[in-house]
Amino acid sequence: MTAPIARTATPAPATALHWATGGLLALGLLAATQTRAQDDATNDDALIESHGYNTYGDLGLPADFDRLPYVNPDAPRGGEISIWAQGTFDNMNPYATKEGTPGRLSSLPYERIVQGSAEELSSFYCFLCTTMEYPEDRSFVIFNLRPDLAFSDGTPATAQDIVFSHNLLIEQGTASFASVVGEMITDVEALDDHTVKFTFGEGFSAADTISQAGATPLFSQAWYEETGARLDESRFETSPGTGPYMIDRVDQGRSIVYTRNPDYWGDDIPMNVGRNNFDAIRVEYFADTTAAFEAFKAGAFTFRLENSSLTWATGYDFPALEDGYVVREELPDGTLPAATGFLFNMTQDKFADPRVRQAIALMYNFTWTNDTLQYGLFQQRESFWEGSDLQATGTPEGRELEYLEMVADLIDPALLTDEVTVPHTSGDRQLDRDNLRAALDLLAEAGYVAGDDGMLRRDGQPLDLEFLSQSPTFDRIVLPYIDNLKRLGIDARYNRVDPAQYTERTNTFDFDMIYDGYNTFPEEGESLGQRFGSDGVGDIFNPASYSNPAVDRLIEEVVLATDATNYDDMTAAVRAIDRIMRRDLYVVPVWYNPVYWVAYYDMYRHPEIPPYDLGYLDFWWYDADAAEALRDAGALR
Repeated sequence: MTAPIARTATPAPATALHWATGGLLALGLLAATQTRAQDDATNDDALIESHGYNTYGDLGLPADFDRLPYVNPDAPRGGEISIWAQGTFDNMNPYATKEGTPGRLSSLPYERIVQGSAEELSSFYCFLCTTMEYPEDRSFVIFNLRPDLAFSDGTPATAQDIVFSHNLLIEQGTASFASVVGEMITDVEALDDHTVKFTFGEGFSAADTISQAGATPLFSQAWYEETGARLDESRFETSPGTGPYMIDRVDQGRSIVYTRNPDYWGDDIPMNVGRNNFDAIRVEYFADTTAAFEAFKAGAFTFRLENSSLTWATGYDFPALEDGYVVREELPDGTLPAATGFLFNMTQDKFADPRVRQAIALMYNFTWTNDTLQYGLFQQRESFWEGSDLQATGTPEGRELEYLEMVADLIDPALLTDEVTVPHTSGDRQLDRDNLRAALDLLAEAGYVAGDDGMLRRDGQPLDLEFLSQSPTFDRIVLPYIDNLKRLGIDARYNRVDPAQYTERTNTFDFDMIYDGYNTFPEEGESLGQRFGSDGVGDIFNPASYSNPAVDRLIEEVVLATDATNYDDMTAAVRAIDRIMRRDLYVVPVWYNPVYWVAYYDMYRHPEIPPYDLGYLDFWWYDADAAEALRDAGALR
């Protein structure tokens, strides 16, 4: 598990992302630059000292690097970039868990001790620190903080603030975070104003412990003590952060403006060269994506990350694009696609029988949906770790088979010999007759019988299903699926509710099916238990509330492999988990897109996009001359 990312109001899927790991992967092997003896604060043990940390190999950047390799060090600073968000917001505390919807990007002011590189999978570099130190057994880590750290209100940020921040997250963060991290990190101590030590408990992967400590966000102890505010409460007044941007203006439920802090402490450190280039970031809220798109065409906001295949295929023919004022690009996306799909609520007894889930899955027709409704723009997802070394393929063999044999008494024996489960094939008509017949056979095996009205019942009870949604974007995708389910004999209905009600119902698992997903990473570790293990049941990290004792057992093996920095064992164990979860079919896999669809007014520039981050709010920049030309042409409001 890594530290929780702040909750943000985002278009669906959202549930699994509220406090997700946010891309900080399990880490292990240090690429050390030197060792030295420490004073009696560490019992004179020989410590490894480094500017960063990597799981399975060397860091990509040396200790004296002057910038990240993918940024433009000469990028000019200035201007504004504006984006959109769906729905509304009613507070600006990104860590609120009790109620409410925080504003988008409300975690922007808060920084963490380490940061990653968009060109490396699992390297993390000192950011708030200059170096990190720990013994060979990695039972603790010391971060040597930068002496000039400061909050946006001008007060110094110290090691005592980090101790306070960790304790605040344990006391007022999510219950799952507190239960795991509270055992993982047994003590946090400020050795002096600029040195903080995290001590780790036994039984946790050293690959995860150091990354978890480094992911601690930094809050102001003085502000919380002076105001009496709680971390978990909804509010508009927020604590100062150390980040490059501050909240400037908030029009409740409508818009938010963040401005660059002119006194930001970190402007000149190597990690920030060529970054944080915009003077302001504006977020405009709209009821739905259709209204947002119309506003974009009119110049009400200036950057759009498109998520609708219909709009991308048919909507980009408006005058501003034809006149060259708007740029439309497909940019490479090297990140692992989220494991999205139609999720079953596994707390519902009606879905306990895998034959029922399989029958319902057979009614989703990817081929027809993609070709007819999505213009053939997507690819069908198969694996929870699509396109990576962690994706199970073919029949199990070698180390993967050995892991499956460890849990042979807990799984279907066919998993040891069969080809891995892949999404079913479908025809070019909305209702695939072969899949309909197969689904009826499965439901008959599960005890369902069709009545005179064509509805399926077991023990006199109909098989009913509510598909819950918050976005009209999915109406055209889900409604044909609902029609197919009705043809099968299921009492299926589609219920689209407002974002606030959707958040409340999904957080309390008051649904049958939703479109959502899981974050997965190219290197896995301790956090697997929160997302896919029994410990995550009933937690928003695990939106289907899935568990399987075989997966629980193999997660332990992933942690052991990560702790030993054994990449081959880690990947083999995750492939075994992937194979089991795909057979369990608690997520009906849908589509993924290997590229970003972006459109923006032609006043933004970007370097070559690195593999693991589009970076439009990070390392893109503003062309003032191009912006002036757009204004002269009347292209912008």
